[in-house]
Amino acid sequence: MSFEWYKIYKHEDNIEADVTERVYNYVCEYYGLENVEELTEEQIEEVRAFADELNEYSPMMIGFNNLFNYLEDYVDFEE
Repeated sequence: MSFEWYKIYKHEDNIEADVTERVYNYVCEYYGLENVEELTEEQIEEVRAFADELNEYSPMMIGFNNLFNYLEDYVDFEE
């Protein structure tokens, strides 16, 4: 019988959700915000610069990429 991991995708989803929550929470805590939607453009660029310095294989990149994707989709900066 070969090794199997039934419904491994559930574990992967949980890991992704955990990492994303950690990134969101830390960013909000760092900037003293209630939610990531309150980030300014300057703050987003600071976070992006930090993430760009991480190893591309860092597990935390999952959370940072989810953060940036969310912000691109839901935050509209008007000037």
